[in-house]
Amino acid sequence: MKKGVVLGIDIGGTYTKLGLVDSSGQILNSTTFKTGAKGAFADFFQRLQIEIEALQSQKKTNQELMGIGVGAPNANPYSGAMENPPNFRWGTIVPLAASLKEVYRVPIALANDANASAVGELEFGLGKEMKNFVVLTLGTGLGSGIISNGNLLIGQHGMAGELGHVNVDSSPNARQCNCGLQGCLETYVSVTGIRRTIFELIAEMRDDSSLRRISFDDMTGELISDAALQGDPIALKAFKQTAETLGVQMADTAAHLDPEAFILLGGLSKAGEILVTPTVRSMEQHLFEAYRGKVKVLISDSPGNNSVLGPAALAWRKL
Repeated sequence: MKKGVVLGIDIGGTYTKLGLVDSSGQILNSTTFKTGAKGAFADFFQRLQIEIEALQSQKKTNQELMGIGVGAPNANPYSGAMENPPNFRWGTIVPLAASLKEVYRVPIALANDANASAVGELEFGLGKEMKNFVVLTLGTGLGSGIISNGNLLIGQHGMAGELGHVNVDSSPNARQCNCGLQGCLETYVSVTGIRRTIFELIAEMRDDSSLRRISFDDMTGELISDAALQGDPIALKAFKQTAETLGVQMADTAAHLDPEAFILLGGLSKAGEILVTPTVRSMEQHLFEAYRGKVKVLISDSPGNNSVLGPAALAWRKL
Protein backbone atom coordinates (compact mmCIF):
# COMPACT_ATOMS: atom_id res chain seq x y z
CA MET A 1 0.00 0.00 0.00
CA LYS A 2 1.35 3.42 -0.97
CA LYS A 3 2.30 5.81 1.85
CA GLY A 4 1.65 9.49 1.14
CA VAL A 5 4.37 12.13 1.48
CA VAL A 6 4.46 15.81 0.56
CA LEU A 7 7.27 18.05 -0.62
CA GLY A 8 7.96 21.19 1.41
CA ILE A 9 9.87 24.00 -0.34
CA ASP A 10 11.19 27.01 1.58
CA ILE A 11 12.50 29.71 -0.79
CA GLY A 12 14.80 32.23 0.85
CA GLY A 13 16.78 35.10 -0.57
CA THR A 14 20.02 33.13 -0.18
CA TYR A 15 19.10 29.45 0.10
CA THR A 16 16.20 27.23 -0.92
CA LYS A 17 15.49 24.22 1.29
CA LEU A 18 13.27 21.31 0.36
CA GLY A 19 12.29 18.06 1.98
CA LEU A 20 9.92 15.12 1.78
CA VAL A 21 7.69 15.06 4.87
CA ASP A 22 5.18 12.50 6.09
CA SER A 23 1.87 13.27 7.79
CA SER A 24 3.43 13.15 11.28
CA GLY A 25 5.95 15.88 10.41
CA GLN A 26 8.95 13.59 10.02
CA ILE A 27 11.40 14.90 7.43
CA LEU A 28 12.35 11.83 5.41
CA ASN A 29 14.89 13.44 3.04
CA SER A 30 16.02 17.02 2.60
CA THR A 31 18.47 19.16 0.68
CA THR A 32 19.53 22.79 0.26
CA PHE A 33 20.81 24.82 -2.68
CA LYS A 34 21.60 28.46 -3.45
CA THR A 35 18.50 30.29 -4.64
CA GLY A 36 20.08 32.63 -7.15
CA ALA A 37 17.65 35.45 -6.36
CA LYS A 38 19.64 37.86 -8.53
CA GLY A 39 19.49 35.55 -11.55
CA ALA A 40 16.57 34.48 -13.74
CA PHE A 41 13.53 32.59 -12.44
CA ALA A 42 13.91 30.08 -15.29
CA ASP A 43 17.39 29.17 -14.01
CA PHE A 44 16.07 28.75 -10.46
CA PHE A 45 13.15 26.59 -11.59
CA GLN A 46 15.41 24.35 -13.65
CA ARG A 47 17.68 23.79 -10.64
CA LEU A 48 14.64 23.21 -8.41
CA GLN A 49 13.40 20.44 -10.70
CA ILE A 50 16.82 18.77 -10.60
CA GLU A 51 16.85 18.84 -6.78
CA ILE A 52 13.26 17.57 -6.58
CA GLU A 53 14.05 14.66 -8.87
CA ALA A 54 17.10 13.82 -6.75
CA LEU A 55 14.91 13.74 -3.62
CA GLN A 56 12.26 11.71 -5.40
CA SER A 57 14.87 9.13 -6.35
CA GLN A 58 15.69 8.66 -2.65
CA LYS A 59 12.14 7.95 -1.51
CA LYS A 60 11.01 4.41 -0.93
CA THR A 61 9.00 2.57 -3.56
CA ASN A 62 5.90 2.56 -1.33
CA GLN A 63 5.98 6.36 -0.93
CA GLU A 64 3.84 8.53 -3.21
CA LEU A 65 4.10 12.30 -3.65
CA MET A 66 0.65 13.66 -2.75
CA GLY A 67 1.21 17.42 -2.86
CA ILE A 68 3.67 20.29 -2.70
CA GLY A 69 3.76 23.20 -0.25
CA VAL A 70 5.79 26.36 -0.85
CA GLY A 71 6.80 29.16 1.49
CA ALA A 72 8.33 32.21 -0.21
CA PRO A 73 8.65 35.98 0.24
CA ASN A 74 5.56 37.91 -0.88
CA ALA A 75 3.79 34.70 -1.94
CA ASN A 76 0.05 35.19 -2.42
CA PRO A 77 -2.09 32.08 -1.76
CA TYR A 78 -4.88 33.42 -3.98
CA SER A 79 -2.79 34.05 -7.10
CA GLY A 80 -0.25 31.28 -6.47
CA ALA A 81 2.54 33.73 -7.29
CA MET A 82 5.28 35.72 -5.61
CA GLU A 83 4.21 39.32 -6.11
CA ASN A 84 6.88 42.06 -6.22
CA PRO A 85 9.28 40.07 -4.01
CA PRO A 86 11.99 42.29 -2.48
CA ASN A 87 15.61 41.29 -3.11
CA PHE A 88 14.61 39.07 -6.05
CA ARG A 89 15.09 39.81 -9.75
CA TRP A 90 12.58 37.27 -11.01
CA GLY A 91 10.01 39.81 -12.16
CA THR A 92 7.00 41.42 -10.50
CA ILE A 93 4.77 38.32 -10.78
CA VAL A 94 6.51 34.94 -10.32
CA PRO A 95 4.10 32.06 -11.20
CA LEU A 96 5.37 29.48 -8.72
CA ALA A 97 2.22 27.40 -8.23
CA ALA A 98 1.38 27.25 -11.94
CA SER A 99 4.95 26.27 -12.86
CA LEU A 100 5.02 23.45 -10.30
CA LYS A 101 1.53 22.23 -11.19
CA GLU A 102 2.44 21.97 -14.87
CA VAL A 103 5.35 19.64 -14.09
CA TYR A 104 4.17 17.59 -11.10
CA ARG A 105 0.37 17.41 -11.48
CA VAL A 106 -0.33 17.36 -7.74
CA PRO A 107 -2.12 19.91 -5.50
CA ILE A 108 0.05 22.95 -4.75
CA ALA A 109 -0.28 25.07 -1.58
CA LEU A 110 1.56 28.38 -1.32
CA ALA A 111 1.94 31.12 1.29
CA ASN A 112 4.47 33.70 2.31
CA ASP A 113 7.32 32.25 4.36
CA ALA A 114 6.18 33.57 7.74
CA ASN A 115 2.62 32.33 7.21
CA ALA A 116 4.03 28.92 6.29
CA SER A 117 6.03 28.93 9.53
CA ALA A 118 2.85 29.68 11.48
CA VAL A 119 1.07 26.70 9.91
CA GLY A 120 4.13 24.56 10.67
CA GLU A 121 3.93 25.52 14.34
CA LEU A 122 0.18 24.81 14.30
CA GLU A 123 0.56 21.33 12.83
CA PHE A 124 3.93 20.15 14.14
CA GLY A 125 5.28 22.62 16.72
CA LEU A 126 4.43 24.68 19.79
CA GLY A 127 1.04 25.67 18.40
CA LYS A 128 -0.40 22.14 18.26
CA GLU A 129 -2.44 22.74 21.41
CA MET A 130 -3.37 26.35 20.57
CA LYS A 131 -6.00 28.02 18.40
CA ASN A 132 -4.85 31.65 18.59
CA PHE A 133 -1.21 32.66 18.32
CA VAL A 134 1.21 34.83 16.33
CA VAL A 135 4.52 33.64 14.87
CA LEU A 136 7.27 36.24 14.46
CA THR A 137 10.26 35.29 12.30
CA LEU A 138 13.19 37.47 13.34
CA GLY A 139 15.54 36.94 10.43
CA THR A 140 16.90 39.28 7.76
CA GLY A 141 13.52 40.99 7.97
CA LEU A 142 10.58 40.56 10.31
CA GLY A 143 7.89 38.18 9.08
CA SER A 144 4.71 37.26 10.87
CA GLY A 145 1.93 34.71 10.61
CA ILE A 146 -1.35 34.83 12.50
CA ILE A 147 -3.36 31.77 13.54
CA SER A 148 -6.89 32.77 14.52
CA ASN A 149 -9.40 30.21 15.73
CA GLY A 150 -7.21 27.41 14.38
CA ASN A 151 -6.87 28.86 10.89
CA LEU A 152 -4.25 30.93 9.10
CA LEU A 153 -5.42 34.54 8.78
CA ILE A 154 -4.93 35.46 5.11
CA GLY A 155 -7.07 38.57 4.56
CA GLN A 156 -8.88 39.95 1.53
CA HIS A 157 -5.79 40.23 -0.67
CA GLY A 158 -3.73 37.33 0.69
CA MET A 159 -1.38 39.66 2.57
CA ALA A 160 -2.68 39.72 6.16
CA GLY A 161 -0.20 39.85 9.02
CA GLU A 162 2.54 42.10 7.66
CA LEU A 163 3.55 43.25 11.13
CA GLY A 164 7.07 43.98 9.94
CA HIS A 165 5.69 46.96 8.03
CA VAL A 166 3.70 48.70 10.73
CA ASN A 167 5.15 52.10 11.55
CA VAL A 168 7.05 52.46 14.83
CA ASP A 169 8.87 55.72 14.07
CA SER A 170 7.23 58.60 12.22
CA SER A 171 10.09 61.06 12.72
CA PRO A 172 11.92 62.57 9.70
CA ASN A 173 15.01 60.52 10.68
CA ALA A 174 13.19 57.18 10.78
CA ARG A 175 15.03 54.28 9.18
CA GLN A 176 14.41 53.58 5.51
CA CYS A 177 12.84 50.18 4.76
CA ASN A 178 13.34 48.11 1.60
CA CYS A 179 9.57 48.28 1.07
CA GLY A 180 9.88 52.01 0.34
CA LEU A 181 8.43 53.24 3.64
CA GLN A 182 10.24 54.74 6.62
CA GLY A 183 10.08 53.65 10.25
CA CYS A 184 8.86 50.07 9.66
CA LEU A 185 9.15 47.68 12.60
CA GLU A 186 11.53 45.37 10.73
CA THR A 187 14.09 48.18 10.34
CA TYR A 188 14.44 48.04 14.14
CA VAL A 189 13.48 44.45 15.01
CA SER A 190 15.25 41.97 12.70
CA VAL A 191 18.83 40.89 12.11
CA THR A 192 19.25 43.83 9.73
CA GLY A 193 17.62 46.16 12.24
CA ILE A 194 19.75 45.11 15.20
CA ARG A 195 22.89 45.39 13.05
CA ARG A 196 21.95 49.01 12.35
CA THR A 197 21.38 49.55 16.07
CA ILE A 198 24.78 48.01 16.88
CA PHE A 199 26.62 50.26 14.46
CA GLU A 200 24.89 53.29 15.97
CA LEU A 201 25.93 52.10 19.46
CA ILE A 202 29.52 51.45 18.32
CA ALA A 203 29.69 55.13 17.35
CA GLU A 204 28.10 56.25 20.64
CA MET A 205 29.70 53.92 23.20
CA ARG A 206 33.34 53.55 24.25
CA ASP A 207 32.99 50.02 25.65
CA ASP A 208 35.18 47.27 24.28
CA SER A 209 33.21 44.86 22.09
CA SER A 210 34.05 41.96 19.80
CA LEU A 211 31.44 43.34 17.40
CA ARG A 212 33.71 46.30 16.57
CA ARG A 213 35.88 43.93 14.53
CA ILE A 214 33.04 42.55 12.37
CA SER A 215 31.84 44.20 9.16
CA PHE A 216 28.17 45.02 8.68
CA ASP A 217 27.74 42.35 5.99
CA ASP A 218 29.42 39.64 8.10
CA MET A 219 27.42 40.34 11.26
CA THR A 220 24.84 37.54 11.53
CA GLY A 221 22.05 37.14 14.05
CA GLU A 222 23.89 34.20 15.58
CA LEU A 223 27.08 36.27 16.07
CA ILE A 224 25.11 39.03 17.76
CA SER A 225 23.28 36.53 19.96
CA ASP A 226 26.53 34.79 20.91
CA ALA A 227 28.12 38.12 21.82
CA ALA A 228 25.16 39.03 24.03
CA LEU A 229 25.26 35.63 25.75
CA GLN A 230 28.95 36.26 26.52
CA GLY A 231 28.12 39.61 28.15
CA ASP A 232 29.18 41.94 25.34
CA PRO A 233 27.92 45.41 26.46
CA ILE A 234 27.05 46.69 22.99
CA ALA A 235 25.20 43.51 22.05
CA LEU A 236 23.31 43.55 25.35
CA LYS A 237 22.23 47.18 24.89
CA ALA A 238 21.21 46.50 21.30
CA PHE A 239 19.03 43.61 22.45
CA LYS A 240 17.51 45.78 25.19
CA GLN A 241 16.53 48.48 22.69
CA THR A 242 15.28 45.91 20.19
CA ALA A 243 13.21 44.11 22.84
CA GLU A 244 11.62 47.35 24.05
CA THR A 245 10.46 48.20 20.52
CA LEU A 246 9.23 44.65 19.89
CA GLY A 247 7.35 44.49 23.19
CA VAL A 248 5.41 47.69 22.46
CA GLN A 249 4.31 46.35 19.08
CA MET A 250 3.36 42.98 20.55
CA ALA A 251 1.17 44.78 23.08
CA ASP A 252 -0.58 46.61 20.23
CA THR A 253 -1.00 43.33 18.33
CA ALA A 254 -2.47 41.65 21.42
CA ALA A 255 -5.11 44.38 21.56
CA HIS A 256 -6.16 43.48 18.00
CA LEU A 257 -5.97 39.68 18.20
CA ASP A 258 -6.07 38.52 21.85
CA PRO A 259 -3.54 35.69 21.17
CA GLU A 260 -2.62 32.94 23.59
CA ALA A 261 1.05 33.33 22.66
CA PHE A 262 3.69 34.88 20.46
CA ILE A 263 6.14 32.31 19.09
CA LEU A 264 9.55 33.66 18.10
CA LEU A 265 11.96 32.04 15.67
CA GLY A 266 14.85 33.07 13.45
CA GLY A 267 18.40 34.26 14.06
CA LEU A 268 17.63 36.75 16.83
CA SER A 269 15.62 34.20 18.81
CA LYS A 270 18.86 32.25 19.41
CA ALA A 271 19.60 34.76 22.21
CA GLY A 272 16.83 33.15 24.26
CA GLU A 273 16.09 34.90 27.54
CA ILE A 274 18.32 37.85 26.64
CA LEU A 275 15.65 38.72 24.09
CA VAL A 276 12.57 37.24 25.77
CA THR A 277 12.89 38.75 29.26
CA PRO A 278 13.06 42.44 28.23
CA THR A 279 10.49 41.82 25.47
CA VAL A 280 7.98 40.44 27.98
CA ARG A 281 8.72 43.32 30.36
CA SER A 282 8.07 45.88 27.62
CA MET A 283 4.96 44.07 26.37
CA GLU A 284 3.43 43.79 29.85
CA GLN A 285 4.13 47.46 30.54
CA HIS A 286 2.17 48.50 27.43
CA LEU A 287 -0.59 45.87 27.46
CA PHE A 288 -4.21 46.79 27.98
CA GLU A 289 -4.97 45.65 31.54
CA ALA A 290 -7.37 42.86 30.44
CA TYR A 291 -4.47 41.02 28.72
CA ARG A 292 -1.75 41.38 31.36
CA GLY A 293 -0.20 38.15 32.55
CA LYS A 294 -2.14 36.12 29.98
CA VAL A 295 -0.07 36.30 26.76
CA LYS A 296 2.91 33.93 26.56
CA VAL A 297 6.15 34.64 24.68
CA LEU A 298 7.83 31.44 23.50
CA ILE A 299 10.92 30.48 21.50
CA SER A 300 10.21 27.85 18.85
CA ASP A 301 11.75 24.50 19.76
CA SER A 302 11.35 22.96 16.29
CA PRO A 303 14.40 21.20 14.82
CA GLY A 304 16.97 23.21 12.88
CA ASN A 305 15.77 22.05 9.47
CA ASN A 306 12.16 22.95 10.28
CA SER A 307 11.90 25.56 7.52
CA VAL A 308 10.48 22.84 5.25
CA LEU A 309 7.89 21.80 7.85
CA GLY A 310 5.81 24.96 7.39
CA PRO A 311 5.40 24.51 3.63
CA ALA A 312 4.82 20.78 4.17
CA ALA A 313 2.08 21.58 6.69
CA LEU A 314 0.46 23.84 4.08
CA ALA A 315 0.38 20.91 1.68
CA TRP A 316 -1.08 18.49 4.23
CA ARG A 317 -3.80 21.01 5.17
CA LYS A 318 -4.70 21.45 1.51
CA LEU A 319 -4.97 17.68 1.09
